[in-house]
Amino acid sequence: MTIPPKAARHAWHTAVNPLHATVYFSPDTVREFAALGVENRTTANLAARAAAMGAVGAGVVAATFYNYSHEHLARHLPAVWDTISPQEAIAARYRAADATLRRLLGEEAIASAELAEAAELALRATEACTRHARPLYSAHADVPVPEEPHLRLWHATTLLREHRGDGHLTALLTAGLDPLEALVSHSATGRGMSGKWLQATRGWTEEDLDAAKRRLRERGLLDADGELTEDGVALRERVETETDRLDAAPYEHLGADGLARLAELGGGFVGRAIAGGAFPADLFGKA
Repeated sequence: MTIPPKAARHAWHTAVNPLHATVYFSPDTVREFAALGVENRTTANLAARAAAMGAVGAGVVAATFYNYSHEHLARHLPAVWDTISPQEAIAARYRAADATLRRLLGEEAIASAELAEAAELALRATEACTRHARPLYSAHADVPVPEEPHLRLWHATTLLREHRGDGHLTALLTAGLDPLEALVSHSATGRGMSGKWLQATRGWTEEDLDAAKRRLRERGLLDADGELTEDGVALRERVETETDRLDAAPYEHLGADGLARLAELGGGFVGRAIAGGAFPADLFGKA
């Protein structure tokens, strides 16, 4: 079944990815990992996302996360596995997701038929995800599906997030955007993280970001004010269009009506999470 152009991208940006991403800024994640001896927030987030791949080091994570500084990663990995096992990290992440969603959405929403419906729609979409050349998706697809509807929904958004992300890396490589250039050009679209958060979470310095801006200006993709040029806008759109193509299967499988319903339900839950303070106010902006 054909779905409307860009409908899957819209649903991913507004109803899928933000719901998954609530855990990265959640005090519940900090608390769960600190209780196991991992007190650094960055270490906790890196371990939480990487754990499905096993006790991996900085090299594997740099390759699969794409836009993190290897030196930054090496300060946290693989040392974290001396404190916590990957299995313990996965369990802690799901406990954090449970607490985060209950806090942000409220118990009435958690117990609602609408949330259970959204979970089953999202899980149905994951039935068409593919493993080949998708290391992060494939690793997370081996994690058992939880029983509780809100965790089933969060699990499904995790799979859909990593499936699209794995394909996105292929699109970035094809476009010739290195990790820093990908971050800076994304921030210039208005959808990416601000420079403050790129430095805090990805481990890059202001000098690194400035060098990437110079490279993008030399390629005619960024202007002197840090805005995308026409060529820059066109390149970012090609990246997203190719990502859409590589990520089409789950949403084609869900169908136009199912996708529209997932976007409606998921978007409502995301709106409630944002209103509840799920993300920092200064998260987005120019690099």
